Amino acid sequence: MREDTVVSKPMTSRSARRAATQARILDAARQEFGDRGFEATTVRGVARRAGVDPSLVLQHYGSKSALFTAAIQLPPGDPEEAADHLAEVLKVRAAALPPEMQALIRSMLTVPEASEAVRHHLDERIDNLAAGIGGPDAELRAAITVSSILGLTVARHFLQLRAVSSASDDDIVRVASRALTADLGAERSR
Repeated sequence: MREDTVVSKPMTSRSARRAATQARILDAARQEFGDRGFEATTVRGVARRAGVDPSLVLQHYGSKSALFTAAIQLPPGDPEEAADHLAEVLKVRAAALPPEMQALIRSMLTVPEASEAVRHHLDERIDNLAAGIGGPDAELRAAITVSSILGLTVARHFLQLRAVSSASDDDIVRVASRALTADLGAERSR
C-alpha cells in the first residue's frame, strides 16, 4: 500500500450523531405521546424508548412541553398524515385534560395572559396543520379544524354537553375524525 493512501473507517461527524440522537428521541416521543397521551408520558419513558439518558432528552428539547410541541409537527403537504395527526390530537382531547390545560382553557376568556398563551399555541397548530394539508384556503381550513377541536374540548370537559360528555373516547375520535378530516384532501375510512 502506498504511503499517501489512507484507509480509515467512515467516521460519523458529531453533528450527524447529534441529529440522529435527536431524531430517535423525537420518534420515541411521538410513540409515547401517541400511546400514553401527554399527561402519562414522562421524559424518562421517552428516553428509555429512545435508548438514551433522560438528560439528553432535556438537552435536545428543554422540557416535556417543548418535546410535545416538536412531536406534533406535521410534515408539509401530506393530508393523510394530517388526518392521522388529528385523530391523535382528538384522542388526547377526548381523554381527561391535564391540570395545566384545564387551568389555561378555564382562564382563556378572562385572563389576558391565558388568552395570549392559547392564541399563540393555536396559531402554531393552525400554521402547522395548514402546511400539512396544503391546497386552497389551507390556513382557513386549518383554523376551522383547530377551532372545532377547541370547541369540542370545551363542550366535553367544561360544559359537559350530554352528547359529547357521555360518549366514549373512541366514539369521539371516530366521529370527530370523520367530520374534521372531510375537507383535508385525505381519503379516510374511519
